[in-house]
Amino acid sequence: METKVQQVDEAPPPEAQPIVSQPPPPPLSAQMVCGSCRRLLTYPPGAKHVQCSCCQTVNFVLEAHQVGQVKCGSCTTLLMYPYGALSVRCSSCSFVTEVRDHNMRPPWSVQQGQPTPPSNSVH
Repeated sequence: METKVQQVDEAPPPEAQPIVSQPPPPPLSAQMVCGSCRRLLTYPPGAKHVQCSCCQTVNFVLEAHQVGQVKCGSCTTLLMYPYGALSVRCSSCSFVTEVRDHNMRPPWSVQQGQPTPPSNSVH
């Protein structure tokens, strides 16, 4: 008696397989520019301070929601400053730019992507 053997594919063809996307892994390092010598610094995520290996300046690490941006009043370089600062000195030309109206942090609801709730004022 003759026996037939059938081969069975163990996986469906590639076009029939679902594509599962995975979130990217967290970064292994972060970068910032030294506020004194402008050297690019690499540091582990979560660090609060980074000391520059070139000029030994200790730089504060601020998260995106803790930083404002304004253009230098002299050379128009984009400057970053911590919220609450009254002015910022440009590291390129040393001009001091007053922050003024740019220093207001958006409401927490805006930072979280939620609409600002209506005020319940009584007249």
